[in-house]
This record gives sequence, structure tokens and C-alpha cells, in this order.
Amino acid sequence: MGFGRARTEIGALMSRTVAGHDEQRWRPRLAAAGALAALASVVVAVPAGATEAAPDYSLAGTNFAGTQIAAHEGVVPGSARADTTDQTLGHDVSGHQGPVDWGAAAAGGAKFTYVKATEGTGFVNPQYGQQYDGAHAAGLIRGAYHFGRPDVSGGAEQAEYFIAHGGGWRSDGKTLPGALDIEYNPYGDVCYGKNPADMTAWITDFTRTYLAKVKRSALIYTSTAWWKQCTGNASGFGNTNPLWLARYGPEVGELPAGWDKQSIWQFARGGGLPGDQNYYNGPFGRVVALAGGAA
Repeated sequence: MGFGRARTEIGALMSRTVAGHDEQRWRPRLAAAGALAALASVVVAVPAGATEAAPDYSLAGTNFAGTQIAAHEGVVPGSARADTTDQTLGHDVSGHQGPVDWGAAAAGGAKFTYVKATEGTGFVNPQYGQQYDGAHAAGLIRGAYHFGRPDVSGGAEQAEYFIAHGGGWRSDGKTLPGALDIEYNPYGDVCYGKNPADMTAWITDFTRTYLAKVKRSALIYTSTAWWKQCTGNASGFGNTNPLWLARYGPEVGELPAGWDKQSIWQFARGGGLPGDQNYYNGPFGRVVALAGGAA
């Protein structure tokens, strides 16, 4: 029944009631007609042929760990790094680098690397095999990271997608636990349209799912400024998830709430190694320990 017809019937029924007909007799028909009219109005309000917009992955091939951090936070001048005498050099790469010369990276001093595996629930790095397996073949300890997209699906769903497409962990002494890259949104609102409570809940869903499935805690890659803005400086991850901090300057600087140290510091966007430059916070034996299952 159309909305107009329902309104007509209601009017006719009301007229009959006013004219003296039995009110009890017409009340059920009035209620039914009113419900149909309400339903018709809802149906009419939905445009014919409307469908939910597909998630935007147009930038996925060029998104990487820190893709927007320099643009939002800048780069602090200074080439000397503080407190790096007992640090281990590494780097991270993604698909936009193309095939990586891993022999050259190892010769350049790289001891570990992280490789982008996935983004959201709709993108897998097409260079992942060459990069992830190539790093292993060259003797580097390697891990995979996921570019989080809280705007396209839930945290648990993205953790499962990440694991299914290379983001797991194996106890071979050469594989680091996976990492969640959670940072400025390259597609729009920097916090993906979420308030701090919802963003914190999304990260919690991702990390808890990863732990339940892989039996290792995922690292969290972020910057202090983004973390403050988009999670309200949530402090509940410091005892469970190692921190991979992005800050392009001579010092690590302030850490997000809950962490008393970083495990990895992404200190530069470019340098002697392919991709972004990183220090692991400790000697090489600490990297080996993390790969082997130590906290």
C-alpha cells in the first residue's frame, strides 16, 4: 500500500467514526492503516538503488608507516642522535619502494626490518613476498605491519585480515611479532571520524584479537601527538604492547601515556637503508629476544 493510499484510508475511517459508527469495530483497522502508512514513509525515504559506498583504498599502494606524520608534525633539525651507542639499526619498507635489494640493506648495517603487509580489509602489499621473504633470506630479523583503517571495519576484523595475509608470527627466532600502524588518516579526518573512547576501543579490539590468535602481543606504531589527539592519551597499552614510536628528530622526546620506553624509534624518513630509518632500543640480542618470544 502506498503512503498516499494509506492516508486516504485513515481519513475515510476517521470520517466514519465521527459519523457515529462503532469505534471498537474500526480501531484495529485504524491501527493497521497507521502502521502501513509509517512503513510506506520509511520506504519512500530510501532512494531507489542506493548502495553503501565502497571503502577508499586509492592511496593504499603509497601509504606506509609515517605516511602523514612528517606532514602533520614536521621534522626537527639535527643529524646527531642522542643515546644511540647501544641501539640496533633497522628500517621499514612498503610496496611503494618496489623490490628491495636486501643484500645491500644487510651490508649497510640493517639488522631488522618491518614490512607493510596489509591495509584495512581490502589491500595486500603486492611486494610483500619479495620484501618479507627477501629480508629473511638476507639474514635480517623481520616482521610485518598493518596500516590500520578504523573508518572501514572493526579492529578485530582487521587483525584477522592481517594475520591471514602474512601478519602472523612463527617461533623461528627470525620473526618479530606483528605491528599495528595507527596514525593520521591519509583519506580525511585525522582520527577517522572516531572520538577518543571509540578509537581506544578499536585499538583494543585489534590488539586483543591479535594476541588471542597469534599468542603474541602486537607492537603499536604511532606518534605521541596523534595518540594524544585521537585516543585522549590512553594509558592502557604500555604494559601489554611494545611501542614503535615515530618522531623525526635527534631525540625520542615525550612518549605516549602508559609507556616508560619505546622498543623501536623511527627517527628518519630516509637515510642509508631503504625506506624509513629505525633504532631498536637495545643491543641486537634484545631484537633476537623479541623475535624468540620475550616481552
